[in-house]
Amino acid sequence: IFLKYVTFYILLQNKKKTYGIINKNEKLTQIIISDKIETIGNGSFYFCSLLTNVVIPSSVIHIGDNAFFGCHSLTSIIIPSSVISIGDYCFSNCSSLKQITIPSSVTSIGNDAFSGCTSLSNIKFEIPFSLKLIGKNCFAECKSLIKLLIPSSVTSYELQSFEGFKSLT
Repeated sequence: IFLKYVTFYILLQNKKKTYGIINKNEKLTQIIISDKIETIGNGSFYFCSLLTNVVIPSSVIHIGDNAFFGCHSLTSIIIPSSVISIGDYCFSNCSSLKQITIPSSVTSIGNDAFSGCTSLSNIKFEIPFSLKLIGKNCFAECKSLIKLLIPSSVTSYELQSFEGFKSLT
């Protein structure tokens, strides 16, 4: 897909899922996803390296594997309270991502979901906690993260989930 503009609106009528739709686009800076989308599919915005802003509508329930992998310019993202799962490598290597709020609706965060987010300094889990699973290497190499409170609802996580922390308390 050739994009003439740097701002792009995804309008997929009668579609409920995106899949690798505009991955590896080096001009895209902003995305507004249609409120018809329920799943941001695997690799949808993979390596959109100039992407800085994403608006995810409340219709989205799942964010798939590698959905925003390598979006190096992404500084923040608001995950709506409709989302229940965040896929493997979903935001991995989003090196400019500074903060993230995990809504209370999320029950699982996949393997390496935020690994390599070296600027990530603030992760907030909304109450009441529903999160049950934190995947392997989920927050690995988040070197700017100083404090992380694991919700009491979490029943499964591995020590590697927090590998590479320099100053975590």
